[in-house]
Amino acid sequence: MTTLLKQSAAALLAPLTGLSEAELAARLEYPPEEALGDLSFPCFPLAKTLRQAPNVIAAALAARLNSAAEMASSKVAAPIIRWHADAAGGFLNLKAVGTGWMDALLREAESPKLGQLPDGAGKRVIIDYSSPNIAKPFGVGHLRSTVIGRALANLHRTAGWDVVTVNHLGDWGTQFGKLIAAYKHWGDRAALEADPIGESLKLYVRFHEEAENAPELVDEGRAWFRRLEQGDAEARELWDYFIRESLKEFQRIYSRLGVSFDHLLGESFYNDKMEETVDRLRRAGLLEASDGASVVRLDEEGMPPCLILKSDGSTIYGARDLATALYRREQMRGDKLLYVVGAEQTLHFRQVFRVLEKLDASWSEVERVHTPFGLMKMEGKKMSTRRGKVVFLEEVLDEAKQRALAVIEGKTPDLPGKEDVAEAVGTGAIVFGDLRNRRMLEVDFNLEEMVSMEGETGPYLQYTHARARSLLRRAAELGWTAPLLQEAKDRSDAESGQPGECAPSADASTGSQGKANPASEADSLHIAAYLWPAKDLEVLDAPAARACLLKLGQYSEALRAALREHEPSVLARYLLELAKAYNRFYNSGKILGTAAVAGPSEVLSTDEDAALSAQAAAAAKLRLSAAAASVLRHGLTLLGIGTPNKI
Repeated sequence: MTTLLKQSAAALLAPLTGLSEAELAARLEYPPEEALGDLSFPCFPLAKTLRQAPNVIAAALAARLNSAAEMASSKVAAPIIRWHADAAGGFLNLKAVGTGWMDALLREAESPKLGQLPDGAGKRVIIDYSSPNIAKPFGVGHLRSTVIGRALANLHRTAGWDVVTVNHLGDWGTQFGKLIAAYKHWGDRAALEADPIGESLKLYVRFHEEAENAPELVDEGRAWFRRLEQGDAEARELWDYFIRESLKEFQRIYSRLGVSFDHLLGESFYNDKMEETVDRLRRAGLLEASDGASVVRLDEEGMPPCLILKSDGSTIYGARDLATALYRREQMRGDKLLYVVGAEQTLHFRQVFRVLEKLDASWSEVERVHTPFGLMKMEGKKMSTRRGKVVFLEEVLDEAKQRALAVIEGKTPDLPGKEDVAEAVGTGAIVFGDLRNRRMLEVDFNLEEMVSMEGETGPYLQYTHARARSLLRRAAELGWTAPLLQEAKDRSDAESGQPGECAPSADASTGSQGKANPASEADSLHIAAYLWPAKDLEVLDAPAARACLLKLGQYSEALRAALREHEPSVLARYLLELAKAYNRFYNSGKILGTAAVAGPSEVLSTDEDAALSAQAAAAAKLRLSAAAASVLRHGLTLLGIGTPNKI
């Protein structure tokens, strides 16, 4: 799905260039300067086919496009989008003219189908993300997989995919043998029950510290893990306890982040599936012996062998992830398997995906995507649970909330529900502080920067959304209700002889049609649904308003790019650009203008021409504000960031 403007321009250019509309839409660019137009088409690829210089082609196209006959042919849905063309060297620059395009873009933002894409219709994606290790703290290092994965899940949902989310908990492995051994040596049951994660971390760190001088501890840890594998009652009881208490801690953090999963399936879930997985590899003739271990060779693919069984016959990650993939395809019926796992696992997933294809050629029909991301470091160094160098995410969330609360107390001390608002703003600051970065970049954890209320931050976006909502509430308080808007609209239609549409949505607070409560939230006002005729939108041709409108029109394109690249930062950056554009519009002049002095009802009783002009200008600006708020809210929600109505 391309943008409405690109779709229109491509339809107009197709018969003139011999290129398909899809190819044209892909080649249309956004000029680097607003003065150059809204879209630009580079004519260089046509030079060879047409045997003309690019600048000659651009000039010829501009002349034809500026003719009345050509202009009338560009139609998208109901509105006619008219264009003015200019040639600049080898580029054809296009500028939308009139107000039909404005109405069309606003309708997109007002639609209940905002952001919906058809890409994934009828298909299921299994998304594996977060996946913290049991009995270890949920540190800020886990933030990346969690928030990137949640954003990708939301992006797939808005694109029509049937999304199934899985938290692949690290609940199995030799680390549990080490933890049990440490508990048997130095554990205190009362201390463990009082602070399960904190005490487990202390035991785990001490084990590695002591093992440096007492290597026999490592053998003891292996022995305890063998007992766990064999079903030893004491080992199982401690293992179950660590899992139970860890999940309680994790759930509290997930609740604060607004994260939930369809399935919590740890590594141990696949224990009874390992033997069958290994047998399938053996029957396919893929297993080979290598120094006592069993591997699948990937020499032809230029990769080292994928280790399946260790020399003692126990399985390793390769076998476990093969079993996991088989389950997700055969039992969960996934058409796409997506793993949001750190970049250090890139080779591992390349190996697993290739082994699946060697096992069964039909795996080529299943999209398998490893979505890697860079490390989150502290003071330039990788965080390590073994050494206790980890920053607890919950402590960071608490600090962010307190900082947000301090700002609120200083600016709006009487704000209702300020604790909840501070939680939303603080958490939003942390989440956006991660998602604004390209996922492959390494992020150096910096609390000061992440929770800053200034700059390109989550709070800036939340404030911009709240600012627009506040404006709409102010409009309601001044009497901008549906009946008055309809009255002005009817007068305008009667004068022009062109009936338009004015269809207020049901009021969220009263349940009635078109009866906005002046004291209600902007959701109840529904300014966005008052579809004034296109001729009343001229005021939005001012530079700041026009730039904001054009940015609104790029929303679906940003969603598509974020989904295609599995890159939430594309959406995050788009929202920053939209917020900046809206704030420039907001600061460019009064939005309610003279109509706000006494309210629209009194304005209508004076000079009708002036009143209708003021009404139309204010309504157009309110409509743009509502559209911007709608897109900001939708986009922030996809990123997992709350949107308080007041800050």
